[in-house]
Amino acid sequence: MILLKLAPITSIAQAQAMLETAINVEFGTLPPYLYAQLTILPGSNGPALARLQSITHQEMIHLCLAANILNALGGSPKLSPPTYPGPLPGDIGHDGKVLTLHILPFGKPAMQQGMNIEMPVDPIDFPQLKTLAAAPLVKAVTIGQFYEALDAYLKTLPATAWQAGRNQIADKQFFPGQLFAVNNYADAHKAIQVIISEGEGTSTDPLDFGKELAHFYRFEEIYRNQVLTSSDSPQGFSWGGPLGVDYDKVFPAIADPQLHDFSKEPPAAREAQAACTIAYSAMVDSLNLALNGNTAQLGIAVRKMFDLRMAAIQALHAPLTDKHKVAGPAFIYKKI
Repeated sequence: MILLKLAPITSIAQAQAMLETAINVEFGTLPPYLYAQLTILPGSNGPALARLQSITHQEMIHLCLAANILNALGGSPKLSPPTYPGPLPGDIGHDGKVLTLHILPFGKPAMQQGMNIEMPVDPIDFPQLKTLAAAPLVKAVTIGQFYEALDAYLKTLPATAWQAGRNQIADKQFFPGQLFAVNNYADAHKAIQVIISEGEGTSTDPLDFGKELAHFYRFEEIYRNQVLTSSDSPQGFSWGGPLGVDYDKVFPAIADPQLHDFSKEPPAAREAQAACTIAYSAMVDSLNLALNGNTAQLGIAVRKMFDLRMAAIQALHAPLTDKHKVAGPAFIYKKI
């Protein structure tokens, strides 16, 4: 779960710093989610793949919405690619323990990690229509509470604090109907509610505002290999039939490729990693420009995401020296 220390917000500068942290938290979840998605063997695990794709898509929207709020308050977003394994940005942890994220191939550990990141304060305990072991759930401060504290402060700001139309991303080509400009508190409140709803749901409903399962429960469906379906239970939902997850249908990809020494690997594996690094770095640079007013760069960033996917496919088909292993993208950033 994402755990952020909540300090009282007393200035716009503090709100800007919180938003900068939020943007990089959203961005920092993307490599772990993408790695799990990319390492699914083609033609397999369709329902799980669809859930992961929708989550990564929405995380990009959350990133842009948080950046829109920051820009409307006069800030300047900056993506800072994290190291894996390592923490997400900010005071993230519980009882003095920092949440360390790993880059993991598709499997139960990767889905458990996704649940840990997206976990609500009080996850709903749905009745079992099939007996399966449930992951242990822990109550703590989450990213949702972080955004709620931010929202409470933003509500107190005068209308003059907002700079309408400043560096807003409201691109209809790539995120139609989902990404909108933030010009005032009402817009910021709407954006924050979307981010919270899609990530965690609510304390009584696993669905977001779009009537789709929140991220936490989509990860839990994959983890349990069960579909969460509407029922006449008091919670309104129950764990039902199998989702169709096959954890054997996965590339034999190594975990935490940033820790791997590719200099000792075959040329094809080295070249694929180099291509992944170039595409990932170019994507980060384009996103940084797009978030700071150069909206034409958003389309370039999307194309670089496609380049990264193509390079990842090459990497996943290039055996390492241990010919039973491959490596997906290491998500290493190098200034181009």
